[in-house]
Amino acid sequence: MNFSRLAKQATAGILSTGILLGGTVTQSFAAPKDPADYKETYGTSQITRSAMKEMINQHGDTRYAVPKFDESTIKNIPSAKKVTESGETIDLDVWDTWPLQNADGTVAEYKGYHIVFGLAGDPKNASDTFIYIFYKKVGDDSLDAWKNAGRVFDDNDKNVPNDPYLKEQAEEWSGSATFTDDGEVRLFYTNREPYIPESGNYGKQTLTTAQVNLSEPDSETLKVDGVEDYKSIYEGKDSKYYQTVDKFVEDENSADNHTFRDPHYVEDNGRKYLVFEANTGTEYGYQGEESLYNRAYYGNSNEFFQGEKSKLMQSPKKELAELANGAIGIIEVNDDYTLKKEMKPLIVSNTVTDEIERPNIFKKDGKWYLFTSSRGSKMTIDGIGNQDIYMLGYTSNSLTGPYKPLNKTGIVLHQDLNPYDITWNYAHYAIPQADSDNVVVTSYMTNRGYFEDNKSTFAPSFQINIKGEKTSVVKDSILEQGQITAK
Repeated sequence: MNFSRLAKQATAGILSTGILLGGTVTQSFAAPKDPADYKETYGTSQITRSAMKEMINQHGDTRYAVPKFDESTIKNIPSAKKVTESGETIDLDVWDTWPLQNADGTVAEYKGYHIVFGLAGDPKNASDTFIYIFYKKVGDDSLDAWKNAGRVFDDNDKNVPNDPYLKEQAEEWSGSATFTDDGEVRLFYTNREPYIPESGNYGKQTLTTAQVNLSEPDSETLKVDGVEDYKSIYEGKDSKYYQTVDKFVEDENSADNHTFRDPHYVEDNGRKYLVFEANTGTEYGYQGEESLYNRAYYGNSNEFFQGEKSKLMQSPKKELAELANGAIGIIEVNDDYTLKKEMKPLIVSNTVTDEIERPNIFKKDGKWYLFTSSRGSKMTIDGIGNQDIYMLGYTSNSLTGPYKPLNKTGIVLHQDLNPYDITWNYAHYAIPQADSDNVVVTSYMTNRGYFEDNKSTFAPSFQINIKGEKTSVVKDSILEQGQITAK
């Protein structure tokens, strides 16, 4: 029970009664219509219902619309192939990708190469989800230039003594990679356990890291030469800061969408952090019907709050809104990439959505810019449909916030293509460019397993311009498929 909130409500009731007895009360200072109403931010920044509703009016604005792509030009990644256990060579789907980056977020050069990590797998096997390395020579931006170094991890790499989570790994999910000061490639990603309830496995997600060793067999080739310092970092501990899978199981609600993934590495003033996708924990605005009465999650005026709350209470999305407690989390890590400190969420999306994915953050001109991908199909806002796809953005003068929405509502990119459109795209990732106000946006194109011949592939990249609290898609800025630098 939140005793501090109850105390605030009691105080508000006493004050309103006292004013009423004094004969000076006005309607604008009346107590909330419902005694369950409260306002509590828990020290976090909110993606509010009012901002999301206002965002609908920005659909179709060319400043935020993902460019239209020519379907006839879209190709599978030529090098995205693997040999199956039966000896058959198959084309792979490739979806979420992220480049090897310097500490400031710009693309790193590794011995004359650019490197991209990506999730890839057999289009006919949804559980075949593992991290591959693609690389090319700096300066050649064609799709054909990308070579495939294969999987980062061998199947036996996860058998690390004394690590309680790695041995249970079934899939490898998204993350980030940094080129360290001592010239090493450090990968952060999500260890995802199987979802087999009858055996006690519920898809646990754990933030994980390893040093990836690379070698050059010849002047045209990079080879994965094993990994070291492979270890789990964080899985939520006791659920106070972020919902753990154990808490998810304890709550016994099949409609809940548990997330704990996509670690993005960032440095600030010599300290190391991971920013990641999660759900709020028990001390920072947990899910449940009580959250529907929190005005902080609605934004705007009390009049808007009361009206929107009333509609939500009668909505078929009420249960989904009760469970919606998405969060962009943050932890500090030590120099050896072990957990140093849990920290409160940067941004939360209570009552709006459970899923704000692939956080990406960097500093530009003294401000921090935080981006995240989200799907309308996971949202609870009237007027936002299942086909609406977003990259949302927020800015702050400090890494730890508070964060304000870019473009007044948080909209940075939007598309609403039919999922069976070849040019459908998602998982947009903004890459800062040195000495430029423009960032390059990558994504993947074509839904996984939807077509026999068209695989999920690198989408054509394009550019966004950032000026203070405003962004806009740069006109005629479409680049090559998978291009990660503008020059």
